[in-house]
Amino acid sequence: MDQIAGRFSRVEPRATARAYLLGLLSRAERKNCWQLAEQAGLARPGPMQRMLRYARWEADAVRDDIRAYAVEHLGTDGGVLIVDETGFVKKGRASAGVQRQYTGTAGRVENSQVGVFLAYATSRGRALIDRRLYLPEQSWCADPERRDAAGIPDEVQFATKPRLAWEMIAAALGAGVEARWVTGDEAYGQDPQLRAALEACRTGYVMAVACSTRVWINQGRTPVRADTVTERLPATAWHRQSAGIGAKGPRYYDWAWIHIGSDRHRHLLIRRNRTTGELAFYLCWSPIEVPLAELVRVAGIRWSVEECFQAANGQVGLDHYQVRNWTSWHRHITLAMLALAFLAAVAASVAPERPPADPHRPARSSEPISLTVPEIRHLLTAVFDPPTLTAARLLHWSDWRRHHQATARRSHYRRRSTDEPTG
Repeated sequence: MDQIAGRFSRVEPRATARAYLLGLLSRAERKNCWQLAEQAGLARPGPMQRMLRYARWEADAVRDDIRAYAVEHLGTDGGVLIVDETGFVKKGRASAGVQRQYTGTAGRVENSQVGVFLAYATSRGRALIDRRLYLPEQSWCADPERRDAAGIPDEVQFATKPRLAWEMIAAALGAGVEARWVTGDEAYGQDPQLRAALEACRTGYVMAVACSTRVWINQGRTPVRADTVTERLPATAWHRQSAGIGAKGPRYYDWAWIHIGSDRHRHLLIRRNRTTGELAFYLCWSPIEVPLAELVRVAGIRWSVEECFQAANGQVGLDHYQVRNWTSWHRHITLAMLALAFLAAVAASVAPERPPADPHRPARSSEPISLTVPEIRHLLTAVFDPPTLTAARLLHWSDWRRHHQATARRSHYRRRSTDEPTG
């Protein structure tokens, strides 16, 4: 809270934001305004709801504080910026940006919102440092009434997901985040404008692309599909290297790389699963020559953003919100990012200074693993959770919820009866 306290001009929203953050770090089952207010000992969720929607504070300014905080506690050589998106499955059509669209969270087309995120990953840890809510062009940007109902500012216009990603990358680099590399999946790697923008600012990238991507070989004279290049590679072109440490140890794959175009700093990187033979392709560029091992490291660190999403949803309630307004969405997401960055900073601060482990030798059975983000949150709840709620308080909240749900049910029934044909 010391990091962001100056962003609140009044003491009431500042105190509510602190209670909200403690609630996100608590063992509350669902981290929405109702349960967080109950966790904080409030009589109703009104203060939490007002803090998210009406109180005077800038979520983007707090986002800037989170970015600086993450760099301060996690920053080291070899930092990588990672762009990715995640979906938030929702009911109805009133939530800002919601529509039927594919989301990897559900693995299919669902009624959902999609957020594009920027993560910062180093050898000390990883955290989410920026976010953008994707606003579909036809169903939202071109519908003034729908925009107004969801509180979307007039200056917010349609932007593709790669464009949103570039805005966040440019902001991070402009704020002094030291990151020599950017990585992302096919949704971002296939965009030539994003790659060109990264090259223009002399930032290297390792971006996943489809197997059908056309590359230029023979010093830029011959166009060919990426998967066709693989068929022509000799056995000696493949090198076994680890893409990083996973839950079960080093993640070994076979890797090959070839120069493409006329630029010696431009490569096609190919990953082959040693068991299934499955292939993955990456377009790579760097302002200086780098070894294969460095490109492999950056390609492997992309999965850190998935770990961020998993921890953010499971530990600090990133996807637990029940808000529809544009401002409320950004404020909840930002506070959840701060809670996650705090846990990552604590984990980094207590990590023992040990030499790198030998992947070919098992760790000693007497040595515990380093404190993880879930374990740190579990320990913190024992310190920061308020005293056990009294029976009177439990009954008060039960009565409040049931009255509120009854009101919502009557409103729903009334709306349905109005919509039904009469004849």
